[in-house]
Amino acid sequence: MPDSRGAEPPDTTDLDRLRSAASGCTGCPLYQDATQTVFGEGAAGAKVLVVGEQPGDKEDLAGEPFVGPAGKLLDRAFEEAGFDRQSLYVTNAVKHFKFKREGKRRIHRKPGRTEVVACRPWLLAEVRAVRPDLVLLLGATAAQSLLGPKFRLTAHRGEPLEAPDLMSPAVATVHPSAVLRAPDRDDAYAAFVADLKAAGKLLE
Repeated sequence: MPDSRGAEPPDTTDLDRLRSAASGCTGCPLYQDATQTVFGEGAAGAKVLVVGEQPGDKEDLAGEPFVGPAGKLLDRAFEEAGFDRQSLYVTNAVKHFKFKREGKRRIHRKPGRTEVVACRPWLLAEVRAVRPDLVLLLGATAAQSLLGPKFRLTAHRGEPLEAPDLMSPAVATVHPSAVLRAPDRDDAYAAFVADLKAAGKLLE
């Protein structure tokens, strides 16, 4: 039976130790079908910690966050907004890919609140290890993982936010996958870049 108590990270701020421990996490049932844990990437001391929802199909296979189509869009948006992707710490609220099979394809399924809560200790451990000046939350799942289930992205998109577990301000915007799905992708992309630029001003 899978462990249902949630993640139990070691008491450390060493990212290598955390990544190693997370590779064997059985804190929720998602580990059973995923290829591997997809932990965050970047350096301790990164000024910006970026949180997405969960790894997708490409990320699950590669073991790295944001390497699929949404990741490519995110890279382009970061560049336009003046962020250097290599200087960021990028992770997800949930570390295993949740999906359903349709033939040979694996179709993304949104993580449930139980899975988000189970994985939250890993995310908080990453925040403590990195100690960022800004936390950038991509999408409602990421935002609710740190700001609580009542948080509404549509009401607070792009605003400076505070959370009890964060020592730094946070800004929530849409997930890049939402831009890819938008009826008017150009407008959605421009609004996304504008949110990133506004977040970047908090670092000045």
